[in-house]
Amino acid sequence: MNICIVAGARPNFVKVAPIIRAVEKVRVTRPDIHYTLVYAGRNDDPTLEPSLFNDLQIAPPTVFLGVDSASLNEITGRVMGEFEQYLLSHPTDVVIVVDDLASTMAAAIVTKKQGVRLAHLVAGTRSFDIRMPKEINRLVIDGLSDLLFTAGDGASNIVTREGANLSKIYKVGNILMDSLRFNHNRWTKPDCMERLGLRDRQYIVFTLNRKALIADKDNLKAMVRVMVENANGIPIVAPLRGLAAAVVSDINNQLPQPDVIITEPFGYLDFGYLTAHALGIVTDSGNVAEEATFNSVPCITLNSYTEHIETVTVGSNVLVGEDPGLLAENMGKMARGEWKTCGIPDRWDGRAAERIVQILIG
Repeated sequence: MNICIVAGARPNFVKVAPIIRAVEKVRVTRPDIHYTLVYAGRNDDPTLEPSLFNDLQIAPPTVFLGVDSASLNEITGRVMGEFEQYLLSHPTDVVIVVDDLASTMAAAIVTKKQGVRLAHLVAGTRSFDIRMPKEINRLVIDGLSDLLFTAGDGASNIVTREGANLSKIYKVGNILMDSLRFNHNRWTKPDCMERLGLRDRQYIVFTLNRKALIADKDNLKAMVRVMVENANGIPIVAPLRGLAAAVVSDINNQLPQPDVIITEPFGYLDFGYLTAHALGIVTDSGNVAEEATFNSVPCITLNSYTEHIETVTVGSNVLVGEDPGLLAENMGKMARGEWKTCGIPDRWDGRAAERIVQILIG
C-alpha cells in the first residue's frame, strides 16, 4: 500500500508528523505499507527552519513541488500541474491532505481526477463565511474526499448536514494533540528567556499572522496599545516574522514606552515551551488556541469565530474579534488571574494518528 501525505505549509507538518510515526510503527509488522511526504513549497522555504524535522522526529519531505507565490489562484494552478506529474509517475493508493490551503485544495482536485482515494485530515471545520478563500477550499476538499477525518462531534455533524455519507466520516480526534502529547516532555526552554528576564507564568505571548488584521494598522495600533495598558506591567513577548514583525515594531515604537518584546520566531520545541509556561496568550491562530486549551493556559483570540469552538465552550479560549474594548477587558482578567475554568475536549487523547492509520490500512 502506497500512502502519499501532502503538506502545504509549515503548520501542516505538526499535524502529519504523528501519522508518519504511526505508519512507521505499523511497518514493523506490515513492510508492504509505504508513505511519501510531499511538500507543495520549495526545499529552501525560509519558514522550514533546519531544526523543524529534528524537533518533530520525522524525515524531511521526499518530494518538493517547488511552488512559491503570493497569488492563491497561481498557487492552485501550479500545484495542480506539479502534483499531477507526481501522481502519474508514482503509484499511489491514497492521498492524505491537511487543513484548508489553496495548495491543499489543488492536491485534492488532482487526486480525484486521477481516480485515487482521497482522505481529508481535519475535515468539517467551518467559519460559515463564504467570503473567506479558506472556507471555499474546505467545502471543495470535503466534497471530494472519500475519507473525512474529523476532530469531534461538531465537525462530524457539519459534514453530515452537508450531505456526506456516514460511511465516509470518522471521528478520529484532534491530531494536533498527538504532537503535543508526544512532545510534552521534550519542550526546550528558549535560551533568550533568561536574557529577556522572562520567568515561567510571568509573561504573555503575542502571535500575529492574519493578513486582514495586519492590514488595518490603525485598529491594530489600538489593540496593541490596550494590550500593553491592561497587562499591568507583565512582559509581552511576540515571536513574529516578516510584515507582522515590521508593523508591530512600528506600532511599538509609537507607544509611550515600548512594552512589546519582539523576537525572532522560535523553533517548534522552544515555542512549545514558551506557550506552555506563559501566564496567557493573545493570538489570531487557531492552532495556538488549541495548544493553549491543551495546556490550560488562558488564551485570547483576535477573531470573531473559531473553527474549533470546543476551545471556547470547554477550553481556555475567548474570542474578542478585532474589538479593542473587548481585548482590554479580557487582558485585564488575564493579568489579574481571573480566567474561566477550562477543561480538555473529547478525544484530545493523542491517539488520532493511530486511528487514522488503522482506517487507511483497514
